[in-house]
Amino acid sequence: MDQNERVYIAGHNGMVGSALLRKLQVERFTNLVTAERSELDLSDESAVKHFFRANKPTCVILAAAKVGGIQANLDSPTEFLLDNLKIQNNVIMAAFESKVKKFCFLGSSCVYPTAAPQPMKEHYLLTGPLEPTNEGYALAKIAGLRLVQYLNRQYGFPGINLIPCNLYGPNDSFSLSQSHVFSALVRKFSEAVEVGANEVVVWGTGNARREFMNVDDLAGAAFFLLKNYDSAEIINVGTGEDVSIAELANLIAQEAGYRGRIIWDNTKPDGMVRKCMDVTKMRALGFEPKIDLRTGVQAMLIEFAKYKKRSWAS
Repeated sequence: MDQNERVYIAGHNGMVGSALLRKLQVERFTNLVTAERSELDLSDESAVKHFFRANKPTCVILAAAKVGGIQANLDSPTEFLLDNLKIQNNVIMAAFESKVKKFCFLGSSCVYPTAAPQPMKEHYLLTGPLEPTNEGYALAKIAGLRLVQYLNRQYGFPGINLIPCNLYGPNDSFSLSQSHVFSALVRKFSEAVEVGANEVVVWGTGNARREFMNVDDLAGAAFFLLKNYDSAEIINVGTGEDVSIAELANLIAQEAGYRGRIIWDNTKPDGMVRKCMDVTKMRALGFEPKIDLRTGVQAMLIEFAKYKKRSWAS
């Protein structure tokens, strides 16, 4: 993959897609293809095929997906399954029919069984039941990565399958009903400081453990692997280290300047007990993340401050 490749980033306005766009711009790729949601509905098969015929991308990164936190997944499993299947199938098959030189599918660590041994190795996929709180989304992601593998095996489709851990960073959602735990906690503690609250209620017990990676590190990994990895076999992308949600909450509270109590609402679900990936394969290829968790928390607090300013302005 060189700087002249015509690279299409599906979902370029999202957290992952925008990070990939920034990375490719930094690397001086000048032939980038994007489309606003108003211009292209990725769930419309004929529209996607027409877009590929008109734009002729030579490399495609599928970063578009319907995403959300535990509550959103519990409320709308049908939509998380069907919407993601439509998007994936349309983009993957259009890329296949267009004979692209390279394709990158972004999965999720939720594809691994809920009781998988920790840290989770790539070959644990489909060895047990999925976590019920996000099963619909996980099933869609599994179908997507399998489609890439089947096309590779049958027809030589040049696809790679990346499995990122929990992500955070610029363009993350701060909606308390739709966001993931990292950005939700940043919002909760920032607003608690603003109003002088002495209590903050957080979902779950705080005991669940998660691995977090800054989305700019993911973009760096995706760029590295597009150049250095040619197998459709899945590859974990993460830090290889996890923290409890209680540890994360305490770190965010500390960096936000919150000094009150944290109350754990254990009537709410924790999700998977532990989710940490084995990244031996990624590291053996030569990629290491650069952004540590404390630095990432500090950056996210700044991101939330910008988000608040934009909200007030509108």
